Amino acid sequence: MDKARTEDRSSGGARGRLLVAALKLIREKGYGSTSVDALCAEAGVTKGAFFHHFKSKEVLGVEAATYWSDTTGALFANANYHTLADPLDRVLAYIDFRMELLDGPLAEVTCLVGTMVQESYRSSEAIRAACEASITGHAATLEADITAAAQQYGIADEVGAASLALHTQVVLQGAFVLAKACGDAAVARESVSHLKRYLRLLFNQVD
Repeated sequence: MDKARTEDRSSGGARGRLLVAALKLIREKGYGSTSVDALCAEAGVTKGAFFHHFKSKEVLGVEAATYWSDTTGALFANANYHTLADPLDRVLAYIDFRMELLDGPLAEVTCLVGTMVQESYRSSEAIRAACEASITGHAATLEADITAAAQQYGIADEVGAASLALHTQVVLQGAFVLAKACGDAAVARESVSHLKRYLRLLFNQVD
């Protein structure tokens, strides 16, 4: 990324404000229902400014997925669960951290890329690929701890780290869908609790 684009994102310039607006509106309304006019109004920029930075709404969607990965990646990278000595404790604490993030209005606790890909996976290959990269990239951050935990707890032959890491995201994304369907994050919290129980059973850590 060039310096000017980085500065525009970080300093609250038009490009950065449009990306922030995209994160907010797409999670609230969905990708299809979020118009360029609505994005411009939310960001406080002109339509000319929009098309100066993004050739189309699809290009914005791709950039928004990358921006989402960057901002949430920083949040997870700095989370306290990384400081725990036991790798299984780190994985379980990651799940606890995801649980904590479910507090708040539904639009603010759900996932941008999960929301966007459900609508766009057939209509936009570029957006589908960007969402896939975001979800699988985040899952990959769990693989080292899962591998270490599987070795430490003697189940390395039974657990594929990449597959299990992706499974955690399947449960989380499904929990978001259920929360939207029910209009209540409580059902999502229950699903995440079941995920934690499953991991403890898998690693033979039943109380």
